[in-house]
Amino acid sequence: MADTKRTFRLGRTPRAYDPRVPHLSALLAGKTLPPPPPTADYTKGMPQDLGMMLNDTLGDCTCAAVYHAIQVWSFNASSGKNIDTEPDGDVEKLYELACGYNPKTPGEGPGGNEQKVLKYLLRRGAPTGAAGNTSNKIAAFVEVDPRNVDDVKRTINDCGVAYIGFQVPASLMPPGQEPPKVWTVDPNNTQIVGGHAVVLPGYSADGFRVISWGSYYTMAFDFFAKYVDEVYAIADPTWVDTKGTTPGGLSMQQLEQQMQALQEAAAPAIAA
Repeated sequence: MADTKRTFRLGRTPRAYDPRVPHLSALLAGKTLPPPPPTADYTKGMPQDLGMMLNDTLGDCTCAAVYHAIQVWSFNASSGKNIDTEPDGDVEKLYELACGYNPKTPGEGPGGNEQKVLKYLLRRGAPTGAAGNTSNKIAAFVEVDPRNVDDVKRTINDCGVAYIGFQVPASLMPPGQEPPKVWTVDPNNTQIVGGHAVVLPGYSADGFRVISWGSYYTMAFDFFAKYVDEVYAIADPTWVDTKGTTPGGLSMQQLEQQMQALQEAAAPAIAA
């Protein structure tokens, strides 16, 4: 029997359009890439319960997804398959710093913008450690066209996860019930009830593998095509050092050059 006491929050605000954010399609223009493998799954052997990351009480999905990505990166980078699950306090701290959440104000908070969160990760990094005093900085991020499904699959293969945002139809959030394990388009229940951010750590013929609310789901390709409006490939230093793969196969020097405009921009406590 499903545990109806669990709650499932959203929290992604509308996507941003920043011309300084590089696009994978432009970076790879003129190049012919081999097709991605037919399947991928970077969650094999990972725990079934990855933790809600406070997304049961806060609208912090843009930050919760980051810490789920850290779990995937650390698990696959470790020869002993050790998983780095940071404490909820670190998730809350990132929500404060990158999204403007005030823990003294009741409620779910303001939600988050994915590009703001990514810029914060680039400039300052996600809080880590028991006291949140260390940080996990990303080396680069690039935007991926969600209409190019092969590029989304390549992103998962190259980066371990794709960090995505989508509009949430009412069919995904049935009142008093858990979300369905397989997300498909319900033509009779398409009312949008909010926005959500998740990571995709794999795919198969059935669709993309999803980590959200500490659990695994399958996002069918029709659902992805209809509702997803932003996708990002992230170069995590630990992943790159261990796996040797980067977004689009670009060199770290190329990626760092693409990040210069974002790095040179002022990095206030709440990223612009």
